[in-house]
Amino acid sequence: MFSAELKKGSSEMLILSLLEARPRHGYEIGKLIEARSDGRLTFALPTLYPTLLRLENRGWIKGRWVEKAGQRRRCHYRITDPGRKVLAEQRADWQRFVAALGQVAGVRYLPAEALAKSGLAALGLAKAGA
Repeated sequence: MFSAELKKGSSEMLILSLLEARPRHGYEIGKLIEARSDGRLTFALPTLYPTLLRLENRGWIKGRWVEKAGQRRRCHYRITDPGRKVLAEQRADWQRFVAALGQVAGVRYLPAEALAKSGLAALGLAKAGA
């Protein structure tokens, strides 16, 4: 639904924000992104895992392999203190970016509740003044 460039620019923040609550494995992260965006954001696992590796190499997340009886081994990732700092910076950057888009392109952000009522849920944005 959204361009690869938009998704690429937001994938780090999406992953870090999901790990903020608790550790998760890669497949769960991908499924949560899809579920919480009502299917509008999807990340194929082959593109998600390189991002997880990049975040781990930067020290923003830490992976730990977990083996449970009757299940396959999975790497569970948790956010680190430097990752929490980066997440706060990225959230602030995105807020400024969306505000700037609104000023230039005449669009504004609508909270999820307002989107559902307006019928613009698939877009996430509404024309200013609507």
